[in-house]
Amino acid sequence: MLDSVFMEICLEEAARAFEEEEVPVGAVIVSSKNEVISKTHNLTITNNSPTAHAEMIAIDKASRVVGNYRLLGCTLYVSKEPCIMCAGGIMEARLKRVVFGCFDQKRGAFGSLIDVNNISLNHKVEVRGGVLKEKSEDLLKRFFQLRRGTEVAITGPTRNRLSR
Repeated sequence: MLDSVFMEICLEEAARAFEEEEVPVGAVIVSSKNEVISKTHNLTITNNSPTAHAEMIAIDKASRVVGNYRLLGCTLYVSKEPCIMCAGGIMEARLKRVVFGCFDQKRGAFGSLIDVNNISLNHKVEVRGGVLKEKSEDLLKRFFQLRRGTEVAITGPTRNRLSR
């Protein structure tokens, strides 16, 4: 099935993020003709930007390729269930489908924590989760196991502290 083929490309991008010490999430956008028009991975640390999630970067790149901020008929493949911010971008881009690997119980916006399709918006997106989820989960688990106890070095000394 094509979903598995495109998810493999997505996981290759996630592996690149892993190598670059970014959270290993990859994203690929495919046109209605099944052509890859955008592929990328998380770059939040590299770009020093909380919005540099793979999904948001992929949407931006694909919009430039097609010359339109609406990605009608396109499918986003992402290795992990998108968060609320990325779900907003997905809805604004009017993507037709979202296919993701593993579920995100803490932040997932397409069924795990919330489901943006249940909000009264003027756009709904077709969703398929769990495609090659084990591969995605394994990559994420390995990434965080390697970093356990190194949070201060990665995110700075103020991580998880309350402001006064």
